[in-house]
Amino acid sequence: MMHNLELINGSLGHYPSLRHMDLLSDYMDENSTNSTVGESSSGSCVQIHIPQELFLALGLISLVENILVILAITKNRNLHSPMYYFICCLAVSDMLVSVSNVVETIFMLFNDHGLMDVHPGMIRQLDNVIDVMICSSVVSSLSFLSTIAADRYVTIFYALRYHSIMTTQRAIIIIVLVWLASIICSILFIVYHTDNAVIVCLVTFFFFTLVFNAVLYMHMFILAHVHSRRIVAFNKNRRQSTSMKGAITLTILLGVFIVCWGPFFLHLILILACPTSPFCNCFFQNFNLFLILIICNSLIDPLIYAYRSHELRKTLQELLMCSWCLGV
Repeated sequence: MMHNLELINGSLGHYPSLRHMDLLSDYMDENSTNSTVGESSSGSCVQIHIPQELFLALGLISLVENILVILAITKNRNLHSPMYYFICCLAVSDMLVSVSNVVETIFMLFNDHGLMDVHPGMIRQLDNVIDVMICSSVVSSLSFLSTIAADRYVTIFYALRYHSIMTTQRAIIIIVLVWLASIICSILFIVYHTDNAVIVCLVTFFFFTLVFNAVLYMHMFILAHVHSRRIVAFNKNRRQSTSMKGAITLTILLGVFIVCWGPFFLHLILILACPTSPFCNCFFQNFNLFLILIICNSLIDPLIYAYRSHELRKTLQELLMCSWCLGV
């Protein structure tokens, strides 16, 4: 998904490559009879220009943040629990967005300044790799948000049996299955990128995840107070408080995800619903803004982890201090 829509006609990538928007191009080509309407309406559209340097800067910051989160969880044994394993995987998903954005932006900057000889085969291969990374990030992020929600649900309502239900071995199996499913789905999406079913599947999966999490949240927050009365011991009350804090953290994460990824999925819906409408074409022209929001999601998530978890925040501070000392 190139920064400028003028590059659509020449791109060789597949949807949803970072800034190529080829699927939209396919729709425009198929509906060439309506091109006059689109051109006349595009002049009245407000298009926000976003420099490539901003993509690169946000991508690098997000990449560093998520690497620090992964290192912190790996280093601190107190964070070696299923919930933090899932959070670590969510950070990896965010990191995929950052890496793909940084790689593509550097590629585009080199190309714009004539520092790289671009061949169609090179564009195609790079585009395929970026496509797989982005699709894997979308599917895995949604999957791990749902997995963390289910983990918090079990912690709250089955506190006495949590460690027998959510063992480390089961958590690892879930993680492996999610990543395998994400990669397989990504490959299928790339292979069948010209089929409307790809967009339908992504949008359906997005709304299914929202409904699944909403049901769990409603049950957790409505009945958590009633359930807490059954737990008498002080330590278990403390566990209950910690579990609810984890549920609130997840609520914030999901809320940020919806805000940042919502315009992207609305974009997909409009591609299906009104690909040649003047209003929708105006919406399409600001696709780079939606991409910035997606990158911001990868940037904000680590800040939420650090703010909501004292143990993680402490470990991150230690890592930053060590890095500063080594730099000195």
